[in-house]
Amino acid sequence: MHFGWVLFLVGTNPRSLMHGCEFFAKLLQVIQKPPWLRAKIPGGPEYGKVRNLVQENRLHTVCESAHCPNLGECWSRGTATVMILGEICTRSCRFCVIATGKPNAVDWGEPARVADAVRIMGLKHTVITSVARDDLPDGGAEIWARTIRAVRHVNPNNHIEVLIPDFKGREESLNIVLDANPDILNHNMETVRRLQKPVRVQAWYDRSREVLQRAKARGFVTKTGLMLGIGEKEEEIEETLGDLAEMKVDILTLGQYLRPTPKHLPVDRWVTPEEFARWKDRALALGFGACESGALVRSSYHADEQSAKYTMVGKIRDGGEGTRK
Repeated sequence: MHFGWVLFLVGTNPRSLMHGCEFFAKLLQVIQKPPWLRAKIPGGPEYGKVRNLVQENRLHTVCESAHCPNLGECWSRGTATVMILGEICTRSCRFCVIATGKPNAVDWGEPARVADAVRIMGLKHTVITSVARDDLPDGGAEIWARTIRAVRHVNPNNHIEVLIPDFKGREESLNIVLDANPDILNHNMETVRRLQKPVRVQAWYDRSREVLQRAKARGFVTKTGLMLGIGEKEEEIEETLGDLAEMKVDILTLGQYLRPTPKHLPVDRWVTPEEFARWKDRALALGFGACESGALVRSSYHADEQSAKYTMVGKIRDGGEGTRK
C-alpha cells in the first residue's frame, strides 16, 4: 500500500487524515516484517495430504486458527497440531487471533476422528491443543482425556504432547488429563509477570506456574513457551527463565510475537536472531533440557525434535527416570 492511497481514501479532512495515518501505521506493523521472518509458502504433496485429512475428519488445527507462520513448513513435513473442543474460545487474549465467543456443544465423536487422522498420517509424535472452555464445569478435561486415550489406543507407540489451558486452576481437571498419561505436558506462560493482565487478560502468572508445578510433581515432562517482543524487559525475561528453571521445566520455546491484526497488541520490537541465540544459551545454562529459540518458533514447532530425549522408547511412561504418580 502506498501512502498516497491513504490520502485518496480519507480525503483532505484533517481529522480523517489523522485517523487514516493511524490506521496506516497499524497496518504497516502487521505487514512489514524484518527479512528473517520469512516463512515457507504452503505447498507440496505432504501439505495437500494433511489439508485433506483435516477437512475429511472435520478437525480444527491451531495452525490454521491461530494463523501460524509455520503452517507451510509443518504441513509439508506431514505434521500438524490438532485443536480440540471447537474453534471458539471463551477467553480474549490480546495476542491471539482465535475467535472469542460462545462455543458450540462438545463433540464427543471428536476423539475418535483425531485418533483416526493420527493413524492415517502415521505420526510418531502428536501435538494436541484446545481453546479454553471456561463454559464447561471441567474446562473440557474429560474430552481431553478421551482424545489422549483414543490416540494411544490406535497407536500405542505414538508420543503424545498436550498443550493445555489452565482450567482456571482446578486441580481435579488437570488430574483428569494427567491420568490419561500424555508423554509431555505443555502449558504456556506466554509472557512475563508484569504483562500477564494486558496480554492474557483472564490468566494469571502464578496459576500457570502452578499447572506446571503440579504436572512436574507427578513425574511428567513439562514444557512451556514465551513470546518476545511484546513489551517485556530483558531483566523480566531473565526473571521468568529463573522461575521456570527453579520448577525444573524440561523444555522451553521462545518466539517472536507477531501482531495478527491491527486490533491486537502492537509489536514492541523485532527480536534479532542473535538475541534469540543468546536466550537459548542462557536457558540451557540454567538447566532446561531443550530450548527452541527463534523468530518463527511456536509451541509445537519441531516438537518431535525438541522432545526426542524425553520420549525415546517411552522411558518415562514405562517407569524409567521420573515414574509418574
